[in-house]
Amino acid sequence: MNLNSKKDTVFLILAGFFVCNAIIAEMIGGKLIQFFGIFTQSIGIVLWPVVFIITDLVNEYYGKGGVKKLSFITVGLIAFTFVVLYICMQLKATSFSPVDDNTFNKVFGQSLYIIVGSIVAFFLSQLVDSSVFWMLRDKTGSRMIWLRATGSTVISQLVDTFVVQYIGFVVPGKWALNEFFVNASWGYLFKLLLAFALIPLIYLFHYLIDKYMGDKQSHDMIKHSAEEALHHQVND
Repeated sequence: MNLNSKKDTVFLILAGFFVCNAIIAEMIGGKLIQFFGIFTQSIGIVLWPVVFIITDLVNEYYGKGGVKKLSFITVGLIAFTFVVLYICMQLKATSFSPVDDNTFNKVFGQSLYIIVGSIVAFFLSQLVDSSVFWMLRDKTGSRMIWLRATGSTVISQLVDTFVVQYIGFVVPGKWALNEFFVNASWGYLFKLLLAFALIPLIYLFHYLIDKYMGDKQSHDMIKHSAEEALHHQVND
């Protein structure tokens, strides 16, 4: 990686925020909050809008390969987080530790289920997101950024929401099945509303990246990503 290259710098920034948000969401995911007194969700849901935007930007400028590479890296780091948390839970706290074993394990023990669910759901949803994104990109060309961004999110988050919440809350016995269906359905709807609300931000970040890299380089990157995706479709 050439740190003097604007292309590599943008990817590094996007990847950093992407991985950081994914891991923070796992760490805080055991805390449940209520929205509008109607449905319950993991507080980690508040961070996923950032992931929506970054996934679409990486798709656009770095192609399917960029998303796949970033997904593998993120899953690996989430798995590493799981191992570290598990080891830390096995180590006994001292008598004068401000956080005792029960408190520590109660917080991060729930996170372990969230992490397992996220590893499965995240990887599946990212692959689905990228596939739908490029299917729509193939139909619309460089036009209608909002359609491929939100369209890919509509499908991928259906997979992500139901898989992660089932493994994270039904498997450990925190939710009954009826609670799961109600909360996951509302959570999915909430994510869809966020995806539509974030459309202006997607255009803003496209503008900022184009401005930073220059119109020619950004256009060449987008063109290369589209050609690469078409090549994979033909070979597949």
